[in-house]
Amino acid sequence: MESIYDLIIIGSGPAGLSSGLYGARAKLKTLILEKGKTGGQIVTTHDVANYPGSVTEASGPKLIARMVEQCKSFGADFVKDDIVEADLEEDIKVLKGQKGEYRGKAVVIATGCTPRKLGAPGEKELTGKGVSYCATCDGDFFTDLEVFAIGGGNSAVEEGMFLTKFARKVTIVQRGEALTCAKSIEEKAKQNDKLNFVFNTTIKEIAGDGIVEKVVFENTKTGEIHEYEADEEDGTMGVFVFIGLIPQTDIFKGKINLDRSGYVITDEDMNTNIPGVYSAGDCRVKTLRQVVTATSDGAIATINAEKYIDSKNWDLVESTI
Repeated sequence: MESIYDLIIIGSGPAGLSSGLYGARAKLKTLILEKGKTGGQIVTTHDVANYPGSVTEASGPKLIARMVEQCKSFGADFVKDDIVEADLEEDIKVLKGQKGEYRGKAVVIATGCTPRKLGAPGEKELTGKGVSYCATCDGDFFTDLEVFAIGGGNSAVEEGMFLTKFARKVTIVQRGEALTCAKSIEEKAKQNDKLNFVFNTTIKEIAGDGIVEKVVFENTKTGEIHEYEADEEDGTMGVFVFIGLIPQTDIFKGKINLDRSGYVITDEDMNTNIPGVYSAGDCRVKTLRQVVTATSDGAIATINAEKYIDSKNWDLVESTI
């Protein structure tokens, strides 16, 4: 008979690794599937200062490496594969990847989400070196520096206001003629002396030698190009991109309940609408997407998956396969 895992986790970010740790430590036969690089978005973060117990030298990659080591020490399996189809309705869940097929009694969806990118030259190379997608994660690294917040929606303006707690000046850059956030948020933002607004503008290029040192702007109406260099005494500045997040849940459309934006709908115990299927981390509907909330989600999902597995008569189920 083909091997059946107790718990299969899709995604190896903090949520998936926390889920895997709790599963393997509970003696569940646990598999963690990842299509790309282990760790999710946090591996692009050079310093993790707001995760409890982390120290100044705790980089994203180092934190993830420790999480992976913990999972493996308790016996979790890791497989690199891109899941392209999921059959979740039956007692034994079947996940079909490009390299193989995986069967499990319970599944945790921890596929995360990715920030929508500008697509400007230099953005990728300088991510984590001045380019960021999370004010809560990285705002304090720009204390007393200048920061550009890209976007005009609710998230962009709220994050821009948050950044004024650290930066000496925050400029919100919007490609349109006006902000698209709620009027109540706009009114509050315009009362903040540290906030400035630039409209009809996009970023054409981000440049620097290892850190962000220059940003090239383009006027969307006139085509005029403007280069802005970091203050000589500062040596760098921040570019925070807030133009949306993309949940990595396409293969689950029509399989489980998603909201209009594609985020997985769960209850507080991480249950989806299908028994034995859970979701954790950034890909689910939630108000705060941070490492600490992702690891919490993963632990909760696995504890409830374990209870679900214990409640079933698996000898009877497997005899019908």
